[in-house]
Amino acid sequence: MVRIWKDDEISLSAIKKETIAVIGYGIQGAAQASNMRDSGLDVVVGLRKGGGGWDKAKREGHKVATIAEAVKKADIVHVLIPDMHQATVYKKEIAPNLRKGAALSFSHGAAIHWKWVVPPKEADVIMLAPKAPGRSVRQTYLENFGTPALVAVERDYSGKAWDRILGMGKACGCSRAGLLQTSFKEEVETDWFGEQVDLCGGTENMVKDAFETLVEAGYAPEMAYFECLHELKLIVDLVQRYGIAGMYRRVSETARYGGLTRGKVAIDANVKKNMKKVMKQIQDGTFAKEWVNVYAKEGTESFDKYMKALDAHPIEKVGKKMRTMMWPGEEVS
Repeated sequence: MVRIWKDDEISLSAIKKETIAVIGYGIQGAAQASNMRDSGLDVVVGLRKGGGGWDKAKREGHKVATIAEAVKKADIVHVLIPDMHQATVYKKEIAPNLRKGAALSFSHGAAIHWKWVVPPKEADVIMLAPKAPGRSVRQTYLENFGTPALVAVERDYSGKAWDRILGMGKACGCSRAGLLQTSFKEEVETDWFGEQVDLCGGTENMVKDAFETLVEAGYAPEMAYFECLHELKLIVDLVQRYGIAGMYRRVSETARYGGLTRGKVAIDANVKKNMKKVMKQIQDGTFAKEWVNVYAKEGTESFDKYMKALDAHPIEKVGKKMRTMMWPGEEVS
């Protein structure tokens, strides 16, 4: 059974005596830094001077310093910059300035699990991974609730690593929903698997294939867009709130019977076999090595070339027209 901590089980008394350097002020960095500050923790945001985040963090009321200066002050260094930049920033800015007994903290396990970053033995290694985008992490906090989060301790040098990470989780508001114990290995492998075969890659290809099937059968692209993409959110909302069985109990009887009997025809056993291939490539490090090598050679072009092809797909062309109709005046792509 997974250990789950709730808000009333955790005290902030110990962590309030420590300084937390949040490295990066992107979507997660801004949310977590702001939540921890508003919960009474001593937070300094570490950024590249002159970068876009520097002025934004200052405007939003944060203490701001260069990454090196922030690390020098910190008892906990919470690294919230993109995966592919963490190794370089760690080597140049964090490692030379990390205090003995300080904690190195992350919101994703990749850099530690794949040894892109190798911390000194005299450091705690911990993780707080909210299971929601930064916007939700901040918004639910302001609504006096929070998003669930995963917590892990890879190394407890100080003897207080768990107090540190649970305190951060409470300060971010995540323990109001629940903090679930995991490991760096489990977090990164399950996270990547979900992104690749289900949440991003799987959904994209299922929706495009369904759209193409309807259009190739002679149906209007606009009708195919509504049925295969637009209405997906309605079903996902039901699944998230009530579970899969609960979703089936809340759709029409025809949809219920059709889905239960034909879903396995469309998504058959071969799909699961392919998912296991993807899982193996994640577990044995194949994907990690590929991603590092490709990004080193191509940078953002490593995914931009795929995005260009996706932007040219008919579902995106008709979709932009339909979204403009439904959300006039808003950015729809």
